Amino acid sequence: MTVTLHVCITCKAGQTLAEGEIAPGKRLHTAILDVGVPEGVNVVPVECLSACSQGCSVALSAPGRWSYVYGRLSEAHAKDVLAGASAYAGAPDGIVPWRSRPEIFRKQSLARIPPIAAVPEAAE
Repeated sequence: MTVTLHVCITCKAGQTLAEGEIAPGKRLHTAILDVGVPEGVNVVPVECLSACSQGCSVALSAPGRWSYVYGRLSEAHAKDVLAGASAYAGAPDGIVPWRSRPEIFRKQSLARIPPIAAVPEAAE
């Protein structure tokens, strides 16, 4: 199953940017693509993850799995973000054993969101 890695490309990481300067979130997104996205991971740029006070942020999600938001990231973390996304893709419920997570995913988790429960069809 393919999982989605959302990357906030508008994040300024608390910086005031000069005109024409590339936002740190966009640089993170570019670095992730440059590293090479592993099979089973779909990278999607998004305009905001509402984690502005937490630096650059990403979110991992997939149907029926726990979702995660990670922050305080930079382009230097691109390889670790993809290693974490690959581990997440291999976890059927989205819960990667703590010791199997990259260090940034152990220490920089902002939120863990339970899977959305399937709503049974209405009885006729």
